Amino acid sequence: MNADTPASGIRYVAIGDSFTEGVGDELPDGVVRGWADLVAAGWADSLGRPIEYANLAIRGKLVRPIVDEQLEAALALEPTHLSFNGGGNDMLRPRTSIRDITDAFEQVAARCAESGVQLILLSGANPSAQLPLGGLIGRRGDELSAAVLELLGDRAGVITALNWPDRALTHPSFWSADRLHMNARGHHRVAARVLTALEEQAPDAWWSLPVAEAAPVLARGEYFREHLAPWVRRRLTGTSSGDGRRPKFGTWVEVAPTT
Repeated sequence: MNADTPASGIRYVAIGDSFTEGVGDELPDGVVRGWADLVAAGWADSLGRPIEYANLAIRGKLVRPIVDEQLEAALALEPTHLSFNGGGNDMLRPRTSIRDITDAFEQVAARCAESGVQLILLSGANPSAQLPLGGLIGRRGDELSAAVLELLGDRAGVITALNWPDRALTHPSFWSADRLHMNARGHHRVAARVLTALEEQAPDAWWSLPVAEAAPVLARGEYFREHLAPWVRRRLTGTSSGDGRRPKFGTWVEVAPTT
């Protein structure tokens, strides 16, 4: 626990895209959970007392809309901690410069510092081994990861929980059928990394949950039809999978310890 945390306790808000919203880690009722929800639960368990948690992330968002639409709303909640990840959707657009993405990271870091909020900086995991044009995506991700590390990796007051370099997370057993979003196994491993970076106790099992029954491996045509074609259509029509969606936790919810 940060020594500067006020007596009122931990107030943790997450901003980002589908990675932070939790897409790929769907509960039986269809509600997405994801690593940020798991961090909130694990944090409360580690502390042995409730924390407050909000999650403003919206799937499909590019990094600039994340900053423009979510950052100030998150800071207005007066959190003690804010987690940020973005750029994964931008990285799939070759015309987007790495500098444009890192400028957004710099803005988040600067505003958190000005507001006295502890920034938790994440990178997403690397899905490129199983994607079309995986080589290009992998190179773009390597470049972005290196640029963010150079900018913020050693900055005082920034906690880093980096998943892109984690080679274990490239294995298909950590990914959902769309090959772009992690499944429950992947989200638990990310949550364990965040809690460890916070110097809190993560359940050992979260690092490598048992492998669930594998999703059917789709033939190339089926994969393109079910997962790639909808993405292409959204690009062509200028729409997003997050259009019209609201944050799942737009204001504080209390997360109590389970033990």
